[in-house]
Formats: sequence, structure tokens, C-alpha cells
Amino acid sequence: MNSFLLYEPKWNTSIRVVVRVKRERSIFKPKVSGVVGRADVLACFFFLSSLLLYHGCTSRHRVVWSIVLAALSMFAKETGLTALLFNIVFDLYKCWGTLFRSPVRWRWKGDNVWSRVSRGLLALVILAGFRLILLQGSLPAFSPQDNPPAFHPSFTVRLLTFCYLAAFNWWLLICPWTLSHDWQMGSVPLVTTLWDYRNLLTGAVILALLALTYRFVMDLELQRHTPAVAGLLLLIIPYLPASNLLVTVGFVVAERVLYIPSVGSVLLTVCGMQALWRRGGGSGKRLMALGVAVVVAGGAARTVLRNQDWRTRETILRADLAVLPHNAKLHYNFANFLKDIEQQENAIKHYKEALRLWPSYASAHNNLGTLEVWSGRAEHHFLLALRYNARHLNAHYNLARLYRKKNRIAESLKMLERCISLEPRFVPAHVEMFLTAAGQDKHAALRRLLDLEPRNWEHYYRYGNWLKGKGLWPLSLKYYQSAVRVSYLTSRRAALPPLTAAALLLRRDGQRMRLLHLLTRWQGGRGAGGAAERAWRLRTELAGRAARYTRVTQSKSTCLHHSHLEVSAHSYRTNEYTDVNVKAECQTLPATTNPQFKPTHNKSETKLKSCPLKNRNGPDPFALVSDHLKTY
Repeated sequence: MNSFLLYEPKWNTSIRVVVRVKRERSIFKPKVSGVVGRADVLACFFFLSSLLLYHGCTSRHRVVWSIVLAALSMFAKETGLTALLFNIVFDLYKCWGTLFRSPVRWRWKGDNVWSRVSRGLLALVILAGFRLILLQGSLPAFSPQDNPPAFHPSFTVRLLTFCYLAAFNWWLLICPWTLSHDWQMGSVPLVTTLWDYRNLLTGAVILALLALTYRFVMDLELQRHTPAVAGLLLLIIPYLPASNLLVTVGFVVAERVLYIPSVGSVLLTVCGMQALWRRGGGSGKRLMALGVAVVVAGGAARTVLRNQDWRTRETILRADLAVLPHNAKLHYNFANFLKDIEQQENAIKHYKEALRLWPSYASAHNNLGTLEVWSGRAEHHFLLALRYNARHLNAHYNLARLYRKKNRIAESLKMLERCISLEPRFVPAHVEMFLTAAGQDKHAALRRLLDLEPRNWEHYYRYGNWLKGKGLWPLSLKYYQSAVRVSYLTSRRAALPPLTAAALLLRRDGQRMRLLHLLTRWQGGRGAGGAAERAWRLRTELAGRAARYTRVTQSKSTCLHHSHLEVSAHSYRTNEYTDVNVKAECQTLPATTNPQFKPTHNKSETKLKSCPLKNRNGPDPFALVSDHLKTY
């Protein structure tokens, strides 16, 4: 029903690793699983290592090594750079009592607070500048689909929404019940007025932070709550880059950015529980112990349930759709999954639901158009995708294919030209250009395909078919054989379509011996593994040596029989690939004939009536014949 190809990312995974191998029917088949968020885990590990080394070690080089660990954390994730900021602020807090009482003695290699803070600030500036250099001096650009609040024209709406998002993230740390792997596209509605009930949560969080800050400032001299201060700083400072208050990020809510702030939340919670435990009586302590047990059991149960959700692609999508049914991105991803398992009708429903929630979703329009070819609305959806995203590569490609099937060649070529201008190395567009164009444009498309993918046998096969249609059967045969050779070198098994086409041409030309030779090699290559590849390499080496021998000869040519080339068994065993000793012995000729030869079979040069090797010499049919690409 649908002949269109989709070129849309359907599942986001940062890395794939083999995690299990199972023996089945005497064959080992690897099981592949997606590992998401590895960068955040590495950043958290190096972040905490930098903190422990800076504040928990007495070595003279602790500042240098903590800077190195902070840099490693930054390379894993940008938020790792806040480790230096935490070290500086917490160091100033701990030394506040003696900071202004003693004279300032700054030394670069000293171990006083001013030296440590100076080196930390310098490292912070250098690493931040280096990170901007890696970004080519500009921050990443995002779209309203990624972060809708950041693109709202009203400053009040942006401020209220971002403050609520900060409070919501803290709530996720306290009660992680509403979880999702993707919070884009309307997952969190905008806070547009002060009368929104969600502002109550924002106000409660702001009051709590102000109360904690006031408590810690008043206790700055005595410093009786140092662990709580560390927890508050760990809660706030690592979250600043993801808060949208300093720079715009590409997400609304992301649970992965809460790894490091979760450490601060745990410290605050533990400090609060300790304070309540000291003030509580016997019954109060028993209730507190019961509450802690319930919280731990609930967290463990939630972890088990969430792990069950992450078993497969289908389970995670269904679980998140149950939590966020108004998320257009989840409907889009679920529709892609349904399309992959051939549930076209259900996929169309979810694509339409995604468009209802987000009408300007260009990728959803493109994918829906590929499923509605039968209804005649495919062109409408492709054009809508281009209206909302003029640089949508796949929409240009799919629209070009649709126009070609409707015999609207000029419009199809126009779309393909735009597609290639957007991505010059987009191979499917060049294949479609070859199918749509005519004359020399087909030839140019074929040459471009061979330049882009010289190790793809299908391109040589297409070139051979085109040459065959032009009546150039010898060149067509060479490209068929090149396709067979490339397929041997890439997959160690000859591709059947070019092999069949080459065999049919040889049979039509009456070259039974060459046909038998080709089929024998193919049959031997099926079970010989690398023997076929070695045979192709050996033949290419022999042809190259014969050509070099021809260039140094200057006498009149004669026909060269295959019996005049002998390959020693010792040299073949020594090096099968590069060092083949070829011994050429000339046939005994009359005295009037020059014993030197030239390996050619052109009758106009040799003046012979016939040759025992019909079309045997000449360019190697199994080599890449790039010279003919420039001629025909």
C-alpha cells in the first residue's frame, strides 16, 4: 500500500551496546539494548569526585586535580562546569569567619582561600571559553517544539513558567511519580496568569528557599548547618544551566539533569530528618521511622515499575502516553512504532492526534503523507510540512517521488534539486534523480552515486543496466562484473542480480568459456569464504603487471596466450595479495617475428585474422573502470 521510504529518526538512543548473547539453534545472536543518559552519569561521577578532592583532601595539588575532574565532567555534560562554581562558593562559606580578619596574602601556588578562589575562577573562565569555542562561538539553536515557553512573546509568561518548572523539578525529586522520557511539545502547559493554581507550588518552593537562605546567612559565623548548606548549593547551582534563566535549553523538563541536584535534595532531606529526630519524643520517633520505611518502600516499588516500563520500545511509549496524553511528540513516536509493525490505521490515528495537539509539526505531516498515498492527501501533507519547515529534507524527497509517480517530471526534478542543495550527500535523492532525469542527467546522477558510495554494488548494477539500454553491451558487462567484485569485497558473497545479468550477456555473445569461468568462481566463492576475494585480487595484480610489461616493450605486438603466464606456487603461498611473481615466456616464433609482444587483441594492430582469446584481454572486467565514466 505504501511504497515511500521514511527518513525520520524514530527512536532516540545515545548509544547501543551488546548486553547479552543467547545461543539459539547453534547460532549466537546478540541482544541489543539502548543506554540513555550515560553522559549525565559520567558528569555526575566526575562532579562529585571534584568536590571530594577539593574539600576532603589536604594535598597541595588538590585544587589542580579538582579542576581536571571538573573539566572531565564538563566534557561529559556542560553542567559539569558548575563543579568549579560550587567549590568556590562553598570554600568562601567555610572560610568566611577568617576571610577578612587576616591580611590578604595572595600567592599563585599558595593554599590560602584567595589563591584557591583565584585559580578556580581562572579555570572557570578558561573552560567556559573553551566550551564556547567548541560551539563555534554561539549557543545551540532550538525550536518552539523543543522548548515552547522560551519562545513565548510575553516576558511575564516566560518568567512564571520557568519558575514553575524549577518548582516542578524539585517536586519530581521529592515525589517521582509523574515520569516521562520526553517532556516536549505541550507536556507542561504554560503558566499564563497569576491566578493559575500551579503558582501555589512555585510560591511554596520560593518561600522554602528564602527561609533556608535566611537561616544559613544568620548562622554564617557559627556554621552549625554546613551539610545543609552544601545540600542547598548542590540543589541550586547544578540546576542553573538547565533552568532557562541564564541560557535557553532544548527541553522543558528532563529528568536526567536532576542527577546532581538529587544529591543536594537528599542532603537537605537527611538534615531535616535529623533535626526532627532530635526534637521528637518516643512516639514521634516511631512515626518518623514508619514514615521513612514507607517512603523507602514506595521508592523501591516505583523503581521496579519504571524498570518494567523500559523493557521495550512499546512499553515505554504506552506508559508515557498514559501519563502525558497531551504530548504530541509521544503520539508521533508511537505512530512511528505502529507503522514499523504494520499497523497502518492505528499509526494514522496517532499521527493525526499529534497534529491536533501541535498543528505545525512538520515531521508528523511528512510521515502521515507517506501513509495516505491511497487517499490522495499525501501531497497536501508534504506541502504542509514544507510550509512549516522549508528545510525539511525528507518532505522534499517524498514529494519528488510522488510527483514522479504522477508523471509530473518537471516538479519532481525541482524538488530533487532543492533536496540535494540542502544535503548534497543524500544518496536516496541521487537515486531518485537517476530514475527521474533523462539523457546526460542520468549519466551525471550515476557518476555522483559512484563517487558517494564506491563500495555499493547496486550503483554499478544500475550503471550496467543503463549502458545495456544504450546498446553498449561490453561496457555494461564490465560494470556488472564490477558490481560482482564489489559485492565480494564487501559481503564476501556475490550479489545475484549483477551476476545473472553478466551471465546472460556472456551467453548472448556466445562466450561460453568466460561464462563457465564466471559461474565457477561464483560457485567456489559461496563456500570458500575469502578464497574468492583472493582470486579477484590475484587477477587484478596479474592484469596490472601485464600492463606495466606492455609499457616497456617497444616492438611489434602479437597475441598472448594464457599459457605464457605462469605463477609459481611458492610465490602464491608466500603472499597471495601483493607479491605475485609472473613469469612470461614468449612462444617460439619464426625468425622474422619479433619475440616481444603487446597484450592486445585489436585486429587492426596485430593484423591477425582471429585470436584464440576472444575479448579475453583488454581492461580487467572485474576492476573499477572509471575511465568509461568520463567517456560514456
